[in-house]
Parts: sequence; C-alpha cells; structure tokens
Amino acid sequence: MSSAPARILLIDDDRKLCRLVRDYLTPMGYAVEPVHDGAEGAKLALAEPWDAIILDVMLPGLDGLEVLRRLRQTSAVPVLMLTARSDEADRIVGLELGADDYLPKTFSPRELLARLRAVLRRAQGTNLPGPEPLTEISVQDLKIQVEARSATLSGEPLVLTPVEFELLLVLARAKGRVKSREQLVDEIRDRAYEVFDRSVDVHISALRRKLGDDAKEPRYIRTLRAAGYMMMESAP
Repeated sequence: MSSAPARILLIDDDRKLCRLVRDYLTPMGYAVEPVHDGAEGAKLALAEPWDAIILDVMLPGLDGLEVLRRLRQTSAVPVLMLTARSDEADRIVGLELGADDYLPKTFSPRELLARLRAVLRRAQGTNLPGPEPLTEISVQDLKIQVEARSATLSGEPLVLTPVEFELLLVLARAKGRVKSREQLVDEIRDRAYEVFDRSVDVHISALRRKLGDDAKEPRYIRTLRAAGYMMMESAP
C-alpha cells in the first residue's frame, strides 16, 4: 500500500508561482495547499497538521517573518522560506526565528524538491547519523527522547525545530567532547551549507535561548574559540 502524500502548506501571494509549485510537487507525492495571504496562512498553519510549510517572506497583511514567529510559539513543523531578498541579514533573522532552510525565488523546481525532501527527512529522523541504542540521553536536567524526537528541561517540554533538535542530539551524544562547525554540518547532513554560512551559529544561539543558557557563563553549550561547541556534562 502506498503511504498518504505529505501535506505541504504553501503560503505565497504569487499565484502563478503557487500553481507551478503545486503542479510540480503533486506528481512527486505531495499534497500542496496554497494560501495567498499572510494572516490566513498563519491561521491555517496553526489549525491543521502539516508535514512542512513553504513560506514566502514578502506577504500582504502579515509578512512571512511574523507568520513564522507566531508559528514557532507552539509548533516545530519544518519551514522552508522563500525570499526575493539577497541580504544575509534577512536570512539570519528568519533562521533565528526558527526557519529550517532558505531558498531564493530564483530556485529551480528540482532544487525546491531537494530542499523540501531534506527538511522532511530531518523532521522524520531518517537521516540521524549512525545507530543509536539509547532511547533517552540525559545531560544535567535536560532529557532527550531519541526515538520520539523530543526533549524536556527540568520536566518542561522544549519546542525545537528539526535542525535545533538534531544539533542538540549531536552535541548531547558527544557530551564532554568538542564538535567543530564542520562536524556539526556533516552530522546533521542534507543541508546545502555555504563555506561562510552562519546558520550553525544562529541555530546554536536559538538553542541556548530555549535552554536558558548564557554564552558567557554556559551551563549546557560551551563555545571554544576556533574549535567549535561542546555540551557540558555538568554545570560549572
């Protein structure tokens, strides 16, 4: 029996682009629901379960960054953002708010498909590096449920994006050992990082905020200059 198609919410006011994306993705096994308004998109994104959301930055009424901000208050659904802007600052803002990946609007359909498959694999946990016999990893008062892909801090659930969860898991597995940015990129895989891409740093910063951590006086994630990041086994 074939599995049900992945449900994709496409929030973009470019109706022609929406038709092209839907026509391309539908034969590939995706059910694409287009929405052309930011406020309506935010409402639908929160009202129904989606496997992933493709979200334009520039939207009428409510822009894509505000939609993402509202979504990340309660949901970790994978979000692939589309932008006509080339400014690095705009991409960093989106990543800080919890976007999983960015794609410029000059994308080809094949690249969109590849990026979408990548964020879905990360969300489903099918690309985690190596076998993991442990079902739970504990670091101080942080507990990570590997198979359930969830984490709690002092008993309270953490709302993490797929990329944040993978980074947390990689660091927790290697607690007490340093992981370079290159190693982190390699182990979370499936993302087209550029040589000078700051995405890892942005996601680590987001993780720290959610852990209530302080980069200057860390309890969980320590930065080692010119070396990388390390999950601390115990608080200082």
